[in-house]
Amino acid sequence: MEWPISEVARMSGVTARTLRHYDETGLLPPARTGANGLRYYGERQLLLLQQILVLRELGVGLPEIGRILSEQVDEVDALRGHHRRLLAERDRLDVLAGTVSRTIAELEQSRKGGHTMTVNRPENLFEGVRPSQYEENMRDFPELAEEVGRRAAGMSQEDADTAHRARTAQMIRLADLMAAGHPADAAPVRTEIDAQYRALTDLRSVSPEEFRAIGRACVDNEVWHAAYEAVAPGLAEYQRDAIDAYTEGGVA
Repeated sequence: MEWPISEVARMSGVTARTLRHYDETGLLPPARTGANGLRYYGERQLLLLQQILVLRELGVGLPEIGRILSEQVDEVDALRGHHRRLLAERDRLDVLAGTVSRTIAELEQSRKGGHTMTVNRPENLFEGVRPSQYEENMRDFPELAEEVGRRAAGMSQEDADTAHRARTAQMIRLADLMAAGHPADAAPVRTEIDAQYRALTDLRSVSPEEFRAIGRACVDNEVWHAAYEAVAPGLAEYQRDAIDAYTEGGVA
């Protein structure tokens, strides 16, 4: 039995654009390509796609996934290994949920008392957090995700933690601007968004259209949205609107 690329995209939640990218890079060729150029996938390709998506959820970059798929012999053994890693990831998410819950309780208590929250052990804020979480969910931007993954693979744990804290600080600065009542097209907001855009273009060329798509993903991607909302309610939409205003005003 075979399924066209549109049906595979619908079933898996992976965009047709990403599936075509997987084909072009040799990661997941279709079972065959029709005379009209339409890609068709069989059961084996669906099983491979499942493994790719599981490994992406576990934070494995595309080059490493290609190596894993090329070296594995038995699919059942491979899936057992993925299952063990998923269970470990479940445990990590339980820890992360506890971290966020504890921070919420401390912030609420601080607000009730009318004083600023004191962070006695800042490392507790990052318990269960995986620094590359943001990049791992860039599945709709495969070329950018591959470059981010390549650079992340060469980072030490200290460098990765520093980068993660920098991104968190960036989100907090934007949340402060939102709380201060600055509209999404205000000058200080544009300055923050410009810094984000330049950080992306340091990795690879990013068009204004792609940057706007990334802004929309801050709302549409569940993991990204949750990360922004954990900092401040409404921040995901504010980030999206700020990127829209930035690109409409002309990228510097």
